[in-house]
Order: sequence, then C-alpha cells, then structure tokens
Amino acid sequence: MITRELALALRDAGLLWHPAEGDRFQLDLPDEVELEAEADVFTVSGMTIDARRTPSGIDLAFNGTTEWALDAVPLADAVWLPREDQLRDLLRGTFRRLIRLGDAFRVEIEIAGEPLWFEHPDPSEAYGRALLELISRSR
Repeated sequence: MITRELALALRDAGLLWHPAEGDRFQLDLPDEVELEAEADVFTVSGMTIDARRTPSGIDLAFNGTTEWALDAVPLADAVWLPREDQLRDLLRGTFRRLIRLGDAFRVEIEIAGEPLWFEHPDPSEAYGRALLELISRSR
C-alpha cells in the first residue's frame, strides 16, 4: 500500500478519485477536528461505507457498523490509497515493465520517448511515484 504522503501528493497533483467497491482511503479532516480515526484505513463497501451522490457532490457514508460513529464525510475529506493494480492502470500506455531487483522493485515508464524508472521495496510505492511523475509532466 502506498504511503499517506504519496497519496496526498498524488491528490494535490490532480489525481481524481471516483470511489468504487474495494477502494481504500484515510480521512483528511480539517486541523480543528480532533479524530484518532484519521490514521485508520477504511474500505469502500456497500455494507459499511459507500459513496453517495449528494447535491453538494459525493459523500462517503458510514453505515453504522464501524467501530465509531460518523455519518458521512465529503469526498474532499478523504485520501484515496490506490492499490497496485489501480496505479498500474492509471499509468496507461506509459507503463513498460515491473522488474524485481533483489529487495526492491523497479517500475519503468516512458514519457514522450524518455525512459524513466522508479525503485522502491514496495511495488505500489514505485508505481505511485511513477504516476506522480506522469501527472506532474502532463500539467
């Protein structure tokens, strides 16, 4: 799983999230809200948390079966933690290959004919760093 810091960087770079069943996220509430659950990882699931379209946008609704009481949060107050397969899919045609290098993984992409690679012990983090570079260059 990618780090919260990388997930925030991807969001800040412009990565959009359309919540779907199985997506993982953390809360990112305003500083004045004290909530220990910010560090918890939640999963979108029709039984516990689902995405609901409201007049003001999309809310993540907690259906009362979680450990603490929270009705709903706006999508803007959540940090999506994309899975490895989602990150790879978002790289689209730039993705070339994933290589295992001993204790690390290398994701190789190509942008406008320029080969680039990103190494990390967690393949998800390597994919995320490659995606961040792709988004940064496409802005």
